[in-house]
Amino acid sequence: MKRYVGLEGVDGSGKSTVAQACREILETAGERVVLVREPGGTELGEEIRRLLLHSHEMVGWAEAALFAAQRAQLAAEVVRPALDGGAWVLSDRTYYSSLAYQGAARGLGIDKVRALNEACLDGVLPDVVVVLDVDPKVALARQSGIDRIGSAGLEFQREVAAGYRHLARVDTSRVIVVDGSGSPDVIARGIIEEAMR
Repeated sequence: MKRYVGLEGVDGSGKSTVAQACREILETAGERVVLVREPGGTELGEEIRRLLLHSHEMVGWAEAALFAAQRAQLAAEVVRPALDGGAWVLSDRTYYSSLAYQGAARGLGIDKVRALNEACLDGVLPDVVVVLDVDPKVALARQSGIDRIGSAGLEFQREVAAGYRHLARVDTSRVIVVDGSGSPDVIARGIIEEAMR
């Protein structure tokens, strides 16, 4: 059984909504669930979130390093203890976001960004990463509040989407792509069934 499930996709792809639907399904079944988001999820992480999403421009490696820093804190403070205690962890974004956004779309290199993040995570890696496949133009139109990264524009989001497709091709043991245009409840049920295999 895969109890650490990450939800990924371009900005506006529906990750938060599907994560909540997954949580409801699991809790109805009597499971204990910890829902986390990146960036954030800890006191330090929320401070870094503000910098990442609402500050002025920053260079790519500063952005990547800040994401990795908040992720290290979240893994040590929340995710590892939850998994050790037998809970499910549902994560609204994981280090795969950095692989797609900073590694691919920002051009820093997926392998370099992966090495940084995996060092910070100290073995706390998601069992399965679900990429919600939504046309970036449709996804951007869904957004109500645009943050610094979400405002990078359609071409940037297309590069992110291409990064996710590449990751799905090269990391078939962990990454799956699902159609994100359907009902969140139907998508969530499919994710839970996949995780329980």
